[in-house]
Amino acid sequence: MVLTQGASVLAVSLLALAGGQSAAASQDEHEHSHDHNHDHDEDIYAGYFEDSQVEDRSLSDWEGDWQSVYPYLENGTLDEVFAHKAKHEGDKTADEYKAYYETGYQTDMDRIVIDGQTVTFHPDGDEERSGEYTYDGYEILTYEAGNRGVRYIFELAEDADGLPQYIQFSDHAIFPTDADHFHLYWGDDRDALLEEVTNWPTYYPSDLDGQEIVHEMRAH
Repeated sequence: MVLTQGASVLAVSLLALAGGQSAAASQDEHEHSHDHNHDHDEDIYAGYFEDSQVEDRSLSDWEGDWQSVYPYLENGTLDEVFAHKAKHEGDKTADEYKAYYETGYQTDMDRIVIDGQTVTFHPDGDEERSGEYTYDGYEILTYEAGNRGVRYIFELAEDADGLPQYIQFSDHAIFPTDADHFHLYWGDDRDALLEEVTNWPTYYPSDLDGQEIVHEMRAH
């Protein structure tokens, strides 16, 4: 089986007052900075950023044991997420969201383990396969909606039967950070993978259960 896919007295009082004003000003600055950074992070997550903000990343950003969320869509666990989206985002019904994510999440790659430079694929009903991957840069993509994303690309170090030549990560981040989930694309044609925008198998830590994943998804 080949693994292919079909980013704080008076003088004393005055000093105390001055100190209090200084502390208040510092707290105001801290809160302003926090709000600014929060908004800044939300913009990046939504796909609005400058090219100059994008940085290289290493495979260690995605190190860990990861599970596909597709089985949770199939068994109905994620229906709560789709209902929440329909109520609060409003451009699709819950059933329409489910159909959209059915296409996006679909995969037979149930589990992926990343340890150092080694990526181990665990296909449903087939034996695991492992290979070492090296960094091959990133590509900035512009989507039809006008927002953008970054694909971080890794290439198989040595050809091996049944392993994809390339894997591409997308996790809404554009500089080094530990991922809390990611979308993964894999195959042998680097450029063709960059064109894939409808099927994006999605992975969350394997130690999360279905309801914990629902909580994480609703938080976004």
